Amino acid sequence: MTKTDEYWMRQALEEAEQAFSEDEVPVGAVVVCGDRIIGRGHNQTERLTDVTAHAEMMALTAAQNYLGGRVLPECTLYVTVEPCYMCAGAIGWARPRRLVWGADDLKRGFHSYYGGKSPLHPKTEVTSGVLADEASALISDFFKKKR
Repeated sequence: MTKTDEYWMRQALEEAEQAFSEDEVPVGAVVVCGDRIIGRGHNQTERLTDVTAHAEMMALTAAQNYLGGRVLPECTLYVTVEPCYMCAGAIGWARPRRLVWGADDLKRGFHSYYGGKSPLHPKTEVTSGVLADEASALISDFFKKKR
């Protein structure tokens, strides 16, 4: 049985909830290959004092270590929020078959920066808006708590 994008995004949302519980911006990501998760990650920038410790970077690194290589052409990356430009660049180099995200990031998402030239690999298929309401609510709740 093939699982849906919604199923995998719920797995990414679990990672985002973990970030929330650690007082990190609640973004989560999973890398799926062959109908199984081979990489997971959530934001850990505060915990690791590392500005590059975004959910996508953590999940990509775990998947690349699992597969023993830097490219992920048979994989799909699910992330709860549109990747920033840094993460989009890394995703471009990793070359996953698909990138799926939940909520758009109108302030820092890579779409607002690239000016027509995407940092993603040209063969990477993009799907957005999967469980966007849930991902947006988690981000909103986090920042409300901060105010």
